[in-house]
Amino acid sequence: MSTPEERPARLEVGVVGAGRVGAVLGAALARAGHKVVAASGVSDASRGRAAALLPGIPLLPVEEVVARAELLLLTVPDDALPDLIAGLTATHSWQAGQIVVHTSGRYGVKVFEPAAGHHIIGLALHPAMTFTGTAMDLTRLTDCCFGITAPEVLRPVAEALVVEMGAEPVWIAEEQRERYHAGLAHGANHLVTLVAQAMQVLGSAGVEHPHRVIAPLLNAALDNALRLGDAALTGPVARGDAGTVAAHLRQLADETPDVRATYLALARATAERALASGRLTASAAEPLLDILAVPKELP
Repeated sequence: MSTPEERPARLEVGVVGAGRVGAVLGAALARAGHKVVAASGVSDASRGRAAALLPGIPLLPVEEVVARAELLLLTVPDDALPDLIAGLTATHSWQAGQIVVHTSGRYGVKVFEPAAGHHIIGLALHPAMTFTGTAMDLTRLTDCCFGITAPEVLRPVAEALVVEMGAEPVWIAEEQRERYHAGLAHGANHLVTLVAQAMQVLGSAGVEHPHRVIAPLLNAALDNALRLGDAALTGPVARGDAGTVAAHLRQLADETPDVRATYLALARATAERALASGRLTASAAEPLLDILAVPKELP
């Protein structure tokens, strides 16, 4: 954590989009000594988050939030960001010298190009974390990294803001933002789907508390994968147990269609990576890949 002497001047902060991310980051900046002066949010959920995390902060129309802020957080969905920037540019809402931070994983700072003539200071600060929109997230920020992209001269400003929120800045080149975001989404979002599917299958097998059964296995697998990468792989695909995999696919045929399709896709990817790394021999892989290539009936 930075010392007061290392921190930039205190700033008046506006939050456009008091969603799960915006309300938490606004609270984190307030905790660091900045002053949140306004936020926008129209849904009941946004209003509730603002009341809990940004108590006493007025909820105002977007243009009024922009007008009040020296540091503006644009915490809106990725697909909404370009239109928001274009709209604020068209209405001449920006203030010259205003620091504008977006939290999109997909975009870097080129998304601010429509506003170039308005002399704003655009930064991309993406928290690599899933948010609940509660005070719990403030604690989680201390273990969080932010993917930052900024003009080189502004890199210290971007890094300082992240450090002030208790997190770690990680530099992402402008041209790599989409690839960076794809890696995070593939890992985190698809992990949720995978775990939910696994618990569904355990439940259909009669397991009363699927989360209790699978949690130690998942925790160990995640820890091993983070430390060892592909070398952490175990199970029937790694062993080339084609018969076991075929039995799994038969059992999954009466689950919701997404489960069997996901198993097939991930088993194929696992087999290909195990084969490429030498953990699975070509002779063991052949019958396994034959089974995984069959999308319909299985023996």
